[in-house]
Amino acid sequence: MTSLTSKEFDQELRTLREKLATMGSRAEEQIALAMRALGERDDELARHVINADKAIDRDENDIDELALQILATRQPVASDLRFITMSLKFVVDVERIGDLAAGIAKRALELNRLPPLDSKVDLNRLATLAQKNLHAALDAFVKKDADAATGVISADVEIDRLNASLFAELIAHVATDPATVTRVLPLTSVCRYLERIGDHVKNLAEEVVYMVRATDVRHRPLPKPPN
Repeated sequence: MTSLTSKEFDQELRTLREKLATMGSRAEEQIALAMRALGERDDELARHVINADKAIDRDENDIDELALQILATRQPVASDLRFITMSLKFVVDVERIGDLAAGIAKRALELNRLPPLDSKVDLNRLATLAQKNLHAALDAFVKKDADAATGVISADVEIDRLNASLFAELIAHVATDPATVTRVLPLTSVCRYLERIGDHVKNLAEEVVYMVRATDVRHRPLPKPPN
């Protein structure tokens, strides 16, 4: 590469990284707003979340276009190639997280048409954990921190455990009072959406590990840390 071409390539990579971070932050905010709309029974906020999902879709298209353009014109190798190919997977998971946040907002609109459910089941615990993991995965991406990404992968077990516990509590509520089923079912959907968000966050963390270490950790036991 000439010096000018190299600088242009570096700038394209920086732009791609910034776009990925912005998209991830947008998805993180969508989860928080969707859960707030659910907790505060706020129709306007729920509709805002649903409409704002279009911005995440645009992010995906823009990033895909840029990544493919770089692949076609720069023919990157080694770590640059891993980063660019990773970005094409990264956007798919972040876009799905955005869709799931919009799904939570849609369930909020359904529930706002019904009387509040008298229940101590707190879905915010699950949402907080999913958001914490997403933030950690995005931070690991920005810092190129494979160890932090590995921690995110391990933490997904707690999201699965909490989801199962909350789901069981909700179903028990219906068993006690069958008339609550129309209010409980949308809440079980929110549980499922949050658990799926956790799965996509785990995917993001696995992609960060691959980007940094050139190691595919999908569907494999994580390596034990050194003593």
